[in-house]
Amino acid sequence: MNNSSKNIKKLVKIAITAAIYAVATVSIAPLSYGAVQFRFSEVMTLLAFIDPIYIPGLVLGCAISNLYSPLGIVDVLVGTTATLLAVYMIKKTKSLFIATLWPTIANGLIVGAELYFALNLPFLESALYVALGEFVVVTCIGYPLFKLLMKREDVMKVLKYQ
Repeated sequence: MNNSSKNIKKLVKIAITAAIYAVATVSIAPLSYGAVQFRFSEVMTLLAFIDPIYIPGLVLGCAISNLYSPLGIVDVLVGTTATLLAVYMIKKTKSLFIATLWPTIANGLIVGAELYFALNLPFLESALYVALGEFVVVTCIGYPLFKLLMKREDVMKVLKYQ
């Protein structure tokens, strides 16, 4: 495969990841936004554990979906930064279980602060609710799902960038 084909394959993987994340987030609004959120698309952040190729798509998908947030551009900047930090830390982590905790920590603190400053909601309560939603989706659902996926050679062959 030449460099041009590899670049196209990489761009397609990034675009598909962004599109799936954005559609999965926006399609279940208002669950995806606000003080109590269950953003089921966040399970996709664990793709960064498998291959860092997914990071740009996850961050772009988050930015696109945050355009539809009630907080608008503020959520595009702040919420997307939380996702960027989470997927970066996931990429650096060796344990899948520990990796599942980064979205809980990053989004809990950063989005909790965003809700505090933008909507005057109590910080601790907001941070805990956002963290709880992330924990349920990424750790309780994502961890067993990705443990199962990572055992399948056929699935890993598709997910890994080659």
